[in-house]
Amino acid sequence: MAADNEFEDAGMPGATPANGPGGHGATAIRSSAAHMFTDVAHEPGASKPDPILVATGVTRTFGGLTAVDVDHVEIQRGAITALIGPNGAGKTTFFNLLTGFDKPDSGNWSFRGNDLARVPAYKVARMGMVRTFQLTKVLSKLTVIENMRTGATGQSGERLLKAMFPFLWRSQEEANTRKADELLERFLLIKKREDFAGSLSGGQRKLLEMARALMADPELVMLDEPMAGVNPALKQSLLGHVKSLRDEGRTVLFVEHDMDMVRDISDWVVVMAQGRIIAEGPPHSVMSDPRVIDAYLGAHHDVALDLTEDTILAEAEHELAAQRDEEPKGNHHA
Repeated sequence: MAADNEFEDAGMPGATPANGPGGHGATAIRSSAAHMFTDVAHEPGASKPDPILVATGVTRTFGGLTAVDVDHVEIQRGAITALIGPNGAGKTTFFNLLTGFDKPDSGNWSFRGNDLARVPAYKVARMGMVRTFQLTKVLSKLTVIENMRTGATGQSGERLLKAMFPFLWRSQEEANTRKADELLERFLLIKKREDFAGSLSGGQRKLLEMARALMADPELVMLDEPMAGVNPALKQSLLGHVKSLRDEGRTVLFVEHDMDMVRDISDWVVVMAQGRIIAEGPPHSVMSDPRVIDAYLGAHHDVALDLTEDTILAEAEHELAAQRDEEPKGNHHA
């Protein structure tokens, strides 16, 4: 029943308009986005025709562990790029470095040609590069509409002197509220407008965080595992919203473990393993790349296992004999 209620609250439409996120217009836009990569080499660090984000020589270590060691990567403007890799590959750490939530040991990276080194996270967001989090960061004790208002940038009422004179910022707040309501309608959360964000389901919090990110009118939206912990009833809705970001001309870079989602919506896939970029290409090409298969399944995944009865018994006896040899000699006396 919970899934049914969440499905109903989300207002999942039964059909999508021809020019909507799942219609013919969206198909044409995806074809156009995929066409951008026609002449791009299927190799790590490949140059893109119009990159919006470029990172070179970015490294981050924790003690003796190298979490990120990216030689070069470019993110194409106006496309959906998936960043995939096994657990511990360094994907979220790389996100944190790019968006100013962590500092690298070395390297440089730029957004629209602007150097982002030493730029704090809030300024990165103001520049038009906004991210969401794997564990949602909604303000649970504020209402949904109040959460939305916090996403707007350049609010005059946030300045101490102006805050004392409502007539100086009231019109701006009203404009932000109208914009927030439009986004809540779009993300099918308008019925939850006055509810506390802490009362929302996991999937609805993901929707709220994505909607709040759009309050800043970003050019690049970075989504960290948008499908993690989401009820299946809301997954299709989230997929449609991610596609709609590209349909509006925005760029999307997302981290995801759901390979069905990666195949469904991404135009280009970048693969990380042990902190490095090991492969790039369109979804169908990357999924069959031996380097990617090895990263996920291990280099010896294709070696046949000898599971005959004699072999199993022999290995078990060998292990028992080894254990007996390791036991202290005093243990053999009753």
